[in-house]
Amino acid sequence: MRQTRWWTSILLVLVMAVLAACGGAADTAVEDSSQNQALPPTEAPDSAQVDETTEDAAPAGEPTEELGVQPSDDEAAPTVPPGEFKEAPKVAEMVSAGNLPAVAERLPKKPMVLEPIESVGKYGGTWNTALKGTSDTAWLVRTIGYENLVRWRPDVKNFTAEEVIPNIADSVDMNDEGSEYTFHLREGMKWSDGKPFTADDIMFWYEDVFSNEELTPAVPSWLTAAGKPVTVQRVDDLTVVFRFAGPNGLFLSRLATPPGDAPTAFPRHYMQQFHKKYNPQVEQQAKKAQMEGWTDLFASKVSPWENPEKPTLNAWKLTKAVGDATQQLTAERNPYYWKVDTEGNQLPYIDTISYRVTDDVEVMVLQALNGEIDMMDRHINALANKPVFFDNQEKGNYHFTNEIPASMNQMMFALNLTVRDKNKRQVFNDKNFRIGLSHAINRQEIIDAAYQSQGEPFQGGPRPESPFFNEQLAKQYTEYDVALANQFLDKVLPEKNDQGMRLGPDGKPFVFQVETAAAPTASQEGAALELMQGYFKAVGIDMRVKPLERSLFYERKDSNQPDATTWSGDGGLDVILEPRWYFPFSTESNFAIPWAIWFNNPKADGAIKPPAAAKKQMELYRQLMDAPSAEERADLMKQILQIAQEEFWVMGLALPTEGYGIVKNNFHNVPENLVQAYLSLTPGQTNPPQYWIEGE
Repeated sequence: MRQTRWWTSILLVLVMAVLAACGGAADTAVEDSSQNQALPPTEAPDSAQVDETTEDAAPAGEPTEELGVQPSDDEAAPTVPPGEFKEAPKVAEMVSAGNLPAVAERLPKKPMVLEPIESVGKYGGTWNTALKGTSDTAWLVRTIGYENLVRWRPDVKNFTAEEVIPNIADSVDMNDEGSEYTFHLREGMKWSDGKPFTADDIMFWYEDVFSNEELTPAVPSWLTAAGKPVTVQRVDDLTVVFRFAGPNGLFLSRLATPPGDAPTAFPRHYMQQFHKKYNPQVEQQAKKAQMEGWTDLFASKVSPWENPEKPTLNAWKLTKAVGDATQQLTAERNPYYWKVDTEGNQLPYIDTISYRVTDDVEVMVLQALNGEIDMMDRHINALANKPVFFDNQEKGNYHFTNEIPASMNQMMFALNLTVRDKNKRQVFNDKNFRIGLSHAINRQEIIDAAYQSQGEPFQGGPRPESPFFNEQLAKQYTEYDVALANQFLDKVLPEKNDQGMRLGPDGKPFVFQVETAAAPTASQEGAALELMQGYFKAVGIDMRVKPLERSLFYERKDSNQPDATTWSGDGGLDVILEPRWYFPFSTESNFAIPWAIWFNNPKADGAIKPPAAAKKQMELYRQLMDAPSAEERADLMKQILQIAQEEFWVMGLALPTEGYGIVKNNFHNVPENLVQAYLSLTPGQTNPPQYWIEGE
């Protein structure tokens, strides 16, 4: 059965611990955590709706090739005759000067044809946007870094395999078992330096990076099946086969998420000079560069954000390293970019992207209000800013985009069910205690006070827009009822002291501490926690709040030290791929990280055998990973969610409402409605190379 698919690109998550360090700082809580999570052993966000499309028309901004199957001759995707290709005036000048080959020679034999979202664009101009400091590489990835073998459709809603489409790969064949995937590459495709992109580049990744224990000491679990790593075979210059020892039903979906960019991240002709297999002098070069070894040098050279000399397949290329930027960073068009519009215009339309660098979000907001930012959502789109942006639309000459968040909760509150203190562990593992705390929370008051009255009381469950929405899971125990809260808490901690505070199993006042990576005096989360302290005290529970610097927060939770933690509610739409809150899936499952470690590797340090309910969920998810059928995967996921509802592992506060972005009125081809998700690197899934600026 033939299916067409694509890879997604985010930083260079290099399938290895040493190279993963090259990736930039996190984009959001979701992005940070996803890069840190361990995936399972056999695999590795209110009312606005994404526009629907008919079966006969490709969604705006996506390739006009038929998706999922190969089209017959009479319904083949539109192509552009080579003689009709056109290029940007600035590039044409370089061709006339003899500095570049003709456009037809720079494009692949079959370039990807994109259907513009609004209209065919015009060349020229600078896209003005911003970075929050030089560590904000995630915005670079989201705007200019999303190009890999497969990717998500521009109108992705549920992050299922059916929403994965081809990109660098022209097409993909998958066998019926879901254990073998044959990628067909685009003939004549080139890196930004004009060198050919072929199967040899993917084989360099497989043979010299993935299979090299110094670079890849641990195989990413999404690249394994039946306990064995994937094998990759070169068939010819344009064909590679990925083979698994057993079914890997989530493989194509994982390729469409940020870590899936690895196989196309290593231009062989450039990177082999930093590999000891090809360069005997590389250790000396590493020492000269004041690095400990050749692997550090290799890692430093593979990041496109810190090494702009590395050839790329992206539409734009940085002119200098992020670390060298002070007030501005610039990306210029790649004249060898391999996509065109329906009239044969080589993309991108926009000449350059200018990223203003500032550590102050308020400065970004003022720039947007003044019309100095053409398109952006990141950092500036806090709920508190929206009224100001709304009132200033005419003066700033911009409009809003509507963004459904992929997340399902403003804040997840996770008691550590594996906490080291045996008394706390006994209490936390009693479901009655969790239910009691949940009923003690006045969620509507928190929503009104901390979240500008935006949202509704909600637990940790898929969003209402998701086909996996489970109303009972989402709404249970959200009623604010102090008497009911006390009833449940009395079942667990019936004794109180003279101050009305409950006593633990050891007879001492029961106190626990919640750790957070958000400063409690300067955030919505902090305001929510302050209110929760009062609610819990009213029912005899003493909760303390401990804000931590982000890296220390991770260090402590990964070593199972916190009593409780807070984090964002990931997994609202991307339910199957991000089930961290539904069962102990990864080291982002903060309610029971040692159980998740056991799921990944029962023999690993820190692993603790989970209870029967969690083990059942793990068994179901392993079946899900193996299932090649979307229907079977969906059924298994619903069973996992049902157990999550019964066990009530974690509690949430509020369902996030739709977000927003700012787009100048002369900045075109940005969809009005889209899903905001890390897994699709929003706005990356909308194909920024087809954005264009009127009047330039």
